[in-house]
Amino acid sequence: MVAFVAIGRHTHHDGDSAAGIWQTAWPFLAGLAIGLTVVRYWRRPTAIRPAGLGAWLGAAAAGMAIRVAAGQGTAVAFVAVALAFLGLFLLGWRCVALVFSHLRNTSP
Repeated sequence: MVAFVAIGRHTHHDGDSAAGIWQTAWPFLAGLAIGLTVVRYWRRPTAIRPAGLGAWLGAAAAGMAIRVAAGQGTAVAFVAVALAFLGLFLLGWRCVALVFSHLRNTSP
């Protein structure tokens, strides 16, 4: 997530300072923590549901809400890109893990 923020800030010429990256990232990190806590991810941390969905929706929805409350902007394109990136990286690795787990369990 922090890599996404750093790439986005660099691409948009917003600066690469640690403080700038933190300012952009903290709402999403807080949303991620909220989402993971709500679904009690520690029970099944690699599961797509509920841990992955909680992580994704927490980071995206709660993160955007926190971002608005903090006075930061939320353009429609930014919301769409954030949803896609967060979905890819918070759900994607879980999907890969599920496939490898399934392949490992069905191998002769």
